[in-house]
Amino acid sequence: MSTDGRADRRARLGAAIARRGLDALVVSHLPNVQYLTGFTGTAATVALLRSGDLLFLTDFRYATQVRDEVGDAARIEIVAADPVGRLLERLAEYPGVAGVGFDGAALSWKAGERLRADARWRFEPAEGLVEALRARKDAGEVAAIREAGRVALEALEAVLGAVRPGLTETEVAARLELELRRRGSEWHPFPTIVASGPRSALPHAATSDREIRSGDFLLLDFGARIGGYCADVTRTVVVGARADGRQRTIYDLVREAQQRAVRGIAAGMTGRDADALARSVIEARGFGEQFGHSLGHGVGLEVHEEPRLSRTNDEPLPEGAVVTVEPGIYVPGWGGVRLEDDVLLAAEGPELLTDGDTELRELV
Repeated sequence: MSTDGRADRRARLGAAIARRGLDALVVSHLPNVQYLTGFTGTAATVALLRSGDLLFLTDFRYATQVRDEVGDAARIEIVAADPVGRLLERLAEYPGVAGVGFDGAALSWKAGERLRADARWRFEPAEGLVEALRARKDAGEVAAIREAGRVALEALEAVLGAVRPGLTETEVAARLELELRRRGSEWHPFPTIVASGPRSALPHAATSDREIRSGDFLLLDFGARIGGYCADVTRTVVVGARADGRQRTIYDLVREAQQRAVRGIAAGMTGRDADALARSVIEARGFGEQFGHSLGHGVGLEVHEEPRLSRTNDEPLPEGAVVTVEPGIYVPGWGGVRLEDDVLLAAEGPELLTDGDTELRELV
């Protein structure tokens, strides 16, 4: 991940900490740590003071890595055990610190209780401060997501030509994951979903050993990770035969709903209104009950992050957010279709970061 912008992110977070009436924020959710410091390891406890001072605690495994990735931006300490205890010791060296926030959703219950029990400071939960900053992507973040999308779709193209009846879902997933790694994906942002036939009606199906049959829908939901940033893509194809009338009808309906949402979504509209762009198309044709999940979600350092494109979100979508647009129709016992692309909510309008190529493909 580019180092550009990290100091500005910390400055903006410091201002947010001050607006909450706090003097410091303890950050332990690793994507938030990476966003603020560039650290990519798996053990870190960080405290950002409103003064700009940054305390960074990790363990021996990352003694070299943390200095390479974080450098002199933080006061780094390598601790063998009890990072919370060491953090409390270090906070005591800053007499102006009284109120300290922490992310109760990421910090363990035990650690949170220990903080609250220390009477020297006022510790309180302060969720969402870093996540609110992360929702708006800068140019470097957008470029990384775009590249991850390119890698993901190139890997898919390398695989689809070899997909045929008789292969198992697991075999297809393994080939796809190999092609992702060959093209530079650092890892898989989530377990690859390959679901065939009736199993394509399971929105989050676990890939299985089911053999793909001629005429099956094959739903592939997968992603790539570049520079720590994720792309999230879904395509649905027909294997070994031409689509029948029912398959084409439902596929075309999902595609129509997705295209309407991709064209119409914009910064400033609520998550509810964005969801309605696609949902209204599907409901008007009588399939509303078969579209049971939300239209999409933010994507970045995590594959699911803010904002949410859902019927329950009345908050405006921020300019600069990158979101998935992924309507679906799922008919139990028969099959399902989902189409998903990643979209930047730019000031001038929506911008596809994946290719948006959703013409029905029949692998015959």
